Amino acid sequence: MAKEHPSKTRVVIIGGGIVGCSLAYHLTKIGWKDVVLLERRKLTCGTTWHAAGLVGQLRATSNLTRLAQYTTDLYTGLEAETGQATGFKQNGSLSVAADAERFEELKRGASMARTFGLEVEVITPSEARDYYSLLNVEDLVGAVFLPKDGQTNPTDTTQALAKGARAGGAQIIEDCKVTGVTLRDGRAVGVTTDQGSLEAEFVVNCGGMWGREIGRMAGVSVPLQACEHFYIVTEELDGVPADLPVLRDPSGCAYFKEDAGKLLLGAFEPNAKPWALDGVPEDFEFDELPEDFEHFEPILEHAMHRVPLLQQAGIRTFFNGPESFTPDTRYMLGEAPEVRNFFMACGFNSIGIQSAGGAGKVMAEWISQGHPPMDLWDVDVRRLYAFQSNRAYLAERATESLGKLYAMHWPFLQPETARNIRLSPLHERLKASGACFGEVAGWERANWFATDGMAPVYEYSYGRQNWFGCAAEEHKAVRETVGLFDQTSFGKFLVQGPDSEALLQRVCANDVAVAKGRVVYTQWLNERGGIEADLTVTRLAEDAYMVVTGAAVARRDLLWLQRHLDAETRAVVTDVTSGYAVLGVMGPNSRQLLAGLTQDDLSHEGFPFGTSREIELGPAIVRATRISYVGELGWELYVPSEFAVGVFDRLVEAGAPLGLRLAGLHVLDSCRIEKAYRHFGHDITDEDTPLEAGLGFAVRFDKNQPFIGRDALLRQKERGLGKRLVQFALEDPEPLIYHNEPIYRDGEIVGYITSANYGHHLGRAIGLGYISHADGVDADYVNAGSYEIEVACERVPARASLRPMYDPKSERMRL
Repeated sequence: MAKEHPSKTRVVIIGGGIVGCSLAYHLTKIGWKDVVLLERRKLTCGTTWHAAGLVGQLRATSNLTRLAQYTTDLYTGLEAETGQATGFKQNGSLSVAADAERFEELKRGASMARTFGLEVEVITPSEARDYYSLLNVEDLVGAVFLPKDGQTNPTDTTQALAKGARAGGAQIIEDCKVTGVTLRDGRAVGVTTDQGSLEAEFVVNCGGMWGREIGRMAGVSVPLQACEHFYIVTEELDGVPADLPVLRDPSGCAYFKEDAGKLLLGAFEPNAKPWALDGVPEDFEFDELPEDFEHFEPILEHAMHRVPLLQQAGIRTFFNGPESFTPDTRYMLGEAPEVRNFFMACGFNSIGIQSAGGAGKVMAEWISQGHPPMDLWDVDVRRLYAFQSNRAYLAERATESLGKLYAMHWPFLQPETARNIRLSPLHERLKASGACFGEVAGWERANWFATDGMAPVYEYSYGRQNWFGCAAEEHKAVRETVGLFDQTSFGKFLVQGPDSEALLQRVCANDVAVAKGRVVYTQWLNERGGIEADLTVTRLAEDAYMVVTGAAVARRDLLWLQRHLDAETRAVVTDVTSGYAVLGVMGPNSRQLLAGLTQDDLSHEGFPFGTSREIELGPAIVRATRISYVGELGWELYVPSEFAVGVFDRLVEAGAPLGLRLAGLHVLDSCRIEKAYRHFGHDITDEDTPLEAGLGFAVRFDKNQPFIGRDALLRQKERGLGKRLVQFALEDPEPLIYHNEPIYRDGEIVGYITSANYGHHLGRAIGLGYISHADGVDADYVNAGSYEIEVACERVPARASLRPMYDPKSERMRL
């Protein structure tokens, strides 16, 4: 290996764990040889060396599953390619369920696996014991077996990736500490080290648990925190087969791995222990943390029940080592919002070994192509906010993050820690009215309202949860009388200046060269025609607009707009999210309610759909925008924050005789799914075009200025569509669907559900999902098929429609 780094390179990678080495390997695979990896001590010395080495393919989301699936394929041939032993073997993995709810979760995961062609078997307890002879099955209800899962030696696999990277031309330099990141004009242009300076076109933070400190060198927030991770290794045991599959007992928070005739038992326990809150010690290298048997003992006790052979085993090693975790237990990939050409691939939440291959591949392509090669929103750094790097926030959230890996992944599951960070001005009013809050991007948002005598607390299940009846009544009010939503968490940006129209015309697929007071629904596209944002643009004046988008994507969308604002464009973009509360007044009685509080004309003729203007409402002046995400007559009211409580109180008082009901965001979602309105991040992503998503009506090819992605859409329009987004309704009103359920057309899988909810008005579960066909998808193809949706391994007949099943002509919004 080289002892000193060069003075210049194309890409510098900080960190020599398995992810950094995978990135170096994959960059050389695409032909980039000018790559330098810098490791402060020795390869793998942080967290990689002590990882358990599990290689599973089935993850919580479709995109993470695709990345893990690639990793398995890579490791299968890595030893043969490089000549470096990896220890990889595919003995399969077995996940067991000790109760019906856990078994349903496993079965729903098995259904998702089939969408991607993963081999998966849903089996009985006795069949599980056939695969894992040491297993106590007396209290099990079922299991899932994936025969192509496996395990590997993390250190040897990292060395194989490093050997492959060096063979491709990369330099890997150990004992070289990065001390700073060099910035110029908002870009990373190199690093400084304890050996000198190194210029680079791209800097990549693969620093693992050092990632937050490395980010700080560049002025970049990296929300991750190290936690203590425990496992034991037994003495050698008779009767432990070498081909034993990996065993996961998530209800016991435990995993088991055969290890050269021994058993390794590891834990992902609730109430984890954060470590090194003030930074990783300078001399950390292949270090272990102090034992804490009292903390681990409950895991061991349950494990001895699940695998009784452990009762006879001596413990050779009690290990405690750090792993890094993010606030939402999803890792971080992509270019930092704060600094151009500073990329991140860190925070892997104890799944770095099984994710490293896929992460290295997509990061190499992202860096070389200038955009992600697939939808990576699950792990995109833009989903996270600067406040989440706060030490106090991370210390609290980290206690929960580690345990989430094996906790139940319930529908609508909310975090329990680090709450009440961002509050609407109406928070206390909603709380007093029985709101049960969920959290998105730190915002506390009313998801549903408890009725009299009911605690506003989730009781989770895969069936109808405790709030189902509450949501049904809220949904009914929106459809029949009037509902009041707090939508304050919307992202709101002002675009001002002489060139504001030109900027937005270039970014928006729809035509925003409209009259003052008009609202335009539009997408922002990339050069490939994929959807980068889905939002509204309101013209406030000749030289001013307001952009409104969802809370989860606000940082992403603001960044997209700012990065298309060049030095020559005479416009400024200002985030005014905190300046306005937003109240959604939705339903047939919404006009009557508002008319009683204002002298302004709210008639259809005087205030048409798609209009936005300031009105007097009680003693306040608010911006009323006639638009709807629920498919009913209604207005969104943009209220200066200091006036919000007063406006809310008057609406509630005046609405009581009209049947007003406070409504939560679960009902906003159940109403929009009936209307087949799309949701960014689920139904539409940067891999989907407006034409495929059925949003061609929001594209203006002939407007006065070309928009980003126009040429790609024209080419797609000419050649035809290979997939279409379709609405589905289950014929049976009892099953519930959420997302990722396979879609069958005439007995063949053609796609999966991207989002779903129960449609209370339609009286059944409703979902959206793409169906694909190599020879094209048109209305005739959609209508000619017979459809089923697979729910927990059971196929349920479904109806398919390209038109919304609720109010297909959108007449109710235009009353």
